[in-house]
Amino acid sequence: MSHAVVSPLRLGRLSIGALGVLALALGTLQSVVEPALPLLQRELGVSSGEGALIGNTLLITGAVVTPVAGKLGDRYGGKRVLIWLMAVVSAGGLLASLAPNLPVLLLGQVLQGVMVGALPLSFILVRKHLSTGESQVAIGLVIALFTGGGIVGTLLAGPISDELSWNWMFALPTIAVIAMTLLVARLMPHDPPVPSDDRIDWLGAALLSGTLLAFMLGLVTVTDGDMSPLAVGAIAVAVAGLATGWVVVERRVASPMVDLRMLARPAIWHACVLTFVITTSFGMVVFLLPQLFAMPAEGYGFGANTTDIGLFLLPGAIAGAFSDSVGGIAARRFGPRAVIVGGAVITAGTMIALASLHTAEWQLVLAKVLTAFAAGIGTTALMANTATAVDTKDTGITTSLLVVTRVIGVALGAQIAGAVLDASADPTTGLPSESAFVTGFAAAGLVAALSLLVVRNTQKKVAQT
Repeated sequence: MSHAVVSPLRLGRLSIGALGVLALALGTLQSVVEPALPLLQRELGVSSGEGALIGNTLLITGAVVTPVAGKLGDRYGGKRVLIWLMAVVSAGGLLASLAPNLPVLLLGQVLQGVMVGALPLSFILVRKHLSTGESQVAIGLVIALFTGGGIVGTLLAGPISDELSWNWMFALPTIAVIAMTLLVARLMPHDPPVPSDDRIDWLGAALLSGTLLAFMLGLVTVTDGDMSPLAVGAIAVAVAGLATGWVVVERRVASPMVDLRMLARPAIWHACVLTFVITTSFGMVVFLLPQLFAMPAEGYGFGANTTDIGLFLLPGAIAGAFSDSVGGIAARRFGPRAVIVGGAVITAGTMIALASLHTAEWQLVLAKVLTAFAAGIGTTALMANTATAVDTKDTGITTSLLVVTRVIGVALGAQIAGAVLDASADPTTGLPSESAFVTGFAAAGLVAALSLLVVRNTQKKVAQT
């Protein structure tokens, strides 16, 4: 009898540990792009807006795959689907490592993007094997390790690109992902699937990916300044048409990719809105800081190389990992409303200050630390509380909604920041003006401040999240 009781607990700990190791490897693969983005733009000869697409194509795929992964995980078992997705991620990482140009690199990033689906699958496994209280802590831990992988990727990007080439920045983490997937396959207990006759909403997935991709490409092309008003209008119509088509499909299909009816629940709707605002602001910060570090030192920049940028961003990666690990705990103790208000005040104040004072490296480093902590603790608090506020059977789709919102927010923020820089690029050098960075920082602060308005208008309902 003692073995029957102790063994599952021991296996549960090993399973969570395996998920954490895989999350760490995935975070490493995802994070190498951030410090190396200025290098990739130079090596591939692309603009700031096009450079933003390198990271955003990964995020777009994540936004599309995440809800599908959650439903597949509910139906066929989280472990099985997780391994399938890791096979796709590995293929994408290897393709990116061999990419001769931007289109091939973007394709590799698209395949790598399914790694975002690992998060809701991990949440499904956590909820099936742990109690509600333990699930909150475990969810925060998995997210923290995924974010903590950014520490490794941030540190390795520069040395690897200097000693080998930028291609190896993708190859080495991919090898680690393959190894960790084998470890998860061996240690993770099989979770029972939930039989279902519902079909996967592939049309909805295609329409959502088309909407996001068209919007991102539209921002890049519009900011080039060479398009006629008619062409700009055509892009706007295409985006609106795709978005409308997606909403219509999601409302009519029997088993939608994103169950918009879940958004009718006030707690989930408010959590999604707040997550979107928080991550949009943070996405702008994530893109702007490496670009400013890399600007020539003869002007207003610092002339930092990839290794230097990685070291400058490292404290922010650590702060993000720490904030994610305590987000669930903070939500339980203080409530999500207090956490969100504090994070919004920190981010808005930091960005407004940075818009007027950005003459030293430490100012940018401190700004990244503060904003990463604020965004991490806010979004994780919302995620953990919303995940445990619904029935176990709805955990996959609920967390998928929040992960999708989180991903879209970061991608949108980065693309907007890239568009701001491109709008003021010098025709000769292609470099943005200092005023563009000022505009970007101020805009990020104002977006973060919107969280306060959302909380104010939904105080009672958000407090119940």
